[in-house]
Amino acid sequence: MSGHSKWHNIQKTKGAQDAKRAAAFTKIAKELIVAVKEGGGITDPANNSRLATIITKAKAANMPNDNIKRCLEKAAGGQGGDNYETINYEGYGPGGVAVIVETMTDNRNRTAGNMRHHFDKFGGNLGTNGCVSWSFDKKGVLVIDNSEEELDEEEVMMDAMEAGADDFEADGDVFTIYTLPDDFNDVVSNLSKYTFVSAQIEMVPQNYQPLSEEQGVQMQKLIDAMEDDDDVQNVWHNWEE
Repeated sequence: MSGHSKWHNIQKTKGAQDAKRAAAFTKIAKELIVAVKEGGGITDPANNSRLATIITKAKAANMPNDNIKRCLEKAAGGQGGDNYETINYEGYGPGGVAVIVETMTDNRNRTAGNMRHHFDKFGGNLGTNGCVSWSFDKKGVLVIDNSEEELDEEEVMMDAMEAGADDFEADGDVFTIYTLPDDFNDVVSNLSKYTFVSAQIEMVPQNYQPLSEEQGVQMQKLIDAMEDDDDVQNVWHNWEE
């Protein structure tokens, strides 16, 4: 597997990402609360696989343990998350880039209107369910930063394969480990000696779409607008920068 550029995209806009850290924590908090609710109120990740997955994501994002604890206590007390539902929207960005937007909302009419507005404003169009998701694979994605070159590529690859990973990719100073969704938590546990800079279930594109400079500017504006939307949890796309 090659061409997975999400982490590099994050690196290029690190300053902007740092400024959005509080908003990112808010989105993860929402996921934690909903994971507890949908898991029957279970706050022990050992007995709630979805919660375990979100906690791994939270830790990779450097969300403080106190924040995670408060979210779980809030969820255990039945506060928040009561009306949220997860809805995915699919469409096309500038130049025909495939886009999947994962939302968590308590008002689907508001969210649907916002999604249509974002697509229309930046040269895209909202499509129907299934119009682009067929060209993505749902996978667990674990990213290890090796910019200090402290890790041996072959050793990390062997550890990943022995841990049950589905694939491994070395791209510059980044190691990316792919898992089947159902194997994600076990692989994370088996690779506990490593620190992940990103760890979550993602929609990974099967191929990538290049854009002109002008189209790229519009595409970035579309992504930024969606990520700034409180209802949006994740934006997946196949734009090749």
